[in-house]
Amino acid sequence: MEFFSEIINFNIIIDILDLILVAGLLYYAYKLLKGTVAINIFIGIILIYILWRGTLLLDMEFLSSIIGGFMSVGIIALIVVFQPEIRKFLLMVGSANISKKGSVFDKINFFKNEKIKNFTDVNTIVNACFNMSKSKTGALIIIEINNNLNFLKDSGDEMSIRVAQPILESIFFKNSPLHDGAIIISNNIIRATRVVLPINNETKIPAKYGLRHRAAVSISEKTDAIALVVSEQNGKISYIKNGEFKKYNSQQHLINLIKKSLN
Repeated sequence: MEFFSEIINFNIIIDILDLILVAGLLYYAYKLLKGTVAINIFIGIILIYILWRGTLLLDMEFLSSIIGGFMSVGIIALIVVFQPEIRKFLLMVGSANISKKGSVFDKINFFKNEKIKNFTDVNTIVNACFNMSKSKTGALIIIEINNNLNFLKDSGDEMSIRVAQPILESIFFKNSPLHDGAIIISNNIIRATRVVLPINNETKIPAKYGLRHRAAVSISEKTDAIALVVSEQNGKISYIKNGEFKKYNSQQHLINLIKKSLN
């Protein structure tokens, strides 16, 4: 009798663990999609799934078979619709910063998002961008958040320089040997310069934007990094996140938006 009791208790523990893992997965998916257009699709899918389970519970065979048919082929539709988000999620899991010191949980991005604060000096970066904007100096700055961008370093020159306004402005100075390509910033350190970013040719942006903007949109679609672009034509500063151009009203507003994204 005690043996069966132990089995029942073990099954209850497994069920509770299963529920916690599913809840955690849904929560993390929500965090990943929050602020994007895809969040509405995600919520819609959850509601349809709840409706389907409700029809099964109430033995509504005809309606449950219709919704069940949709759910059975829905995985293919999900892969198509959420392709950028799935890529970003897999990259987030696969690029956990295992080389960094700390506990096992701190090295996993699921937990790192809540525990580790990004100490990048946003004020200095934005001030440098506005200075370069006045002289119409083209610039492309990529700021790492959670996704490790080490896979981009090989395309440029590895660096380890603390962020400073004169350094940023000198890198993108038109006669500088480092001004071509992007720079990668992680936790207030310039990790690489002259980085060649992968470009998604399917990305649709207005014709007025050039190659820098297309590269910035592409990398922000594939990772959770944010991009700042200073136009060489008109000096306008673009802030790009999740593949979208984010609007801002002033220099301080831009600083606040970036800080919010980082933390």
